[in-house]
Amino acid sequence: MTSAATARHEVDPPSDPPQAQGGEEQTAAERVWGHLRALVLERNERRKEVADALGMSFYRVKALRRIAKHPYRMSELAAELASDRPYMTLLVDDLEQRGLVQRTQDPADRRSKIVSATPEGLAAAARANAILGTPPPALLALPPDDLATLDRITAGLAAFRQDG
Repeated sequence: MTSAATARHEVDPPSDPPQAQGGEEQTAAERVWGHLRALVLERNERRKEVADALGMSFYRVKALRRIAKHPYRMSELAAELASDRPYMTLLVDDLEQRGLVQRTQDPADRRSKIVSATPEGLAAAARANAILGTPPPALLALPPDDLATLDRITAGLAAFRQDG
């Protein structure tokens, strides 16, 4: 085993081969998906780290990150986050009390409110994005050639659009 391969296994030890239900061997696509899920969601879960760093639930962080990208009408934010309007009002109330967002009247519709990030909210969203954007150690341990190959493959996966 090469020193790079040894280093990778020290950082991210191999697991037993995944098995499908009933003991059948999984397809390559199922194994890859399982490894990706384990890498991102199990061993490098960043949501708790972000929630702890900002002192609020990850769902609030998710809303703040959206608002930091651009202002939203309350109804648009509720739809974007697949939430009901009353809960979104409570969530925005909390973010507003923390000084992270502000509500203003929509000039096009005086009955609507627009939520935008304050400078403190932009800074908090940037901090969350920095934590979420930090690659896991196993990825950083890859040799440059493997990383370039993985970059090419994941770029293709990200660009894939399923019709229908």
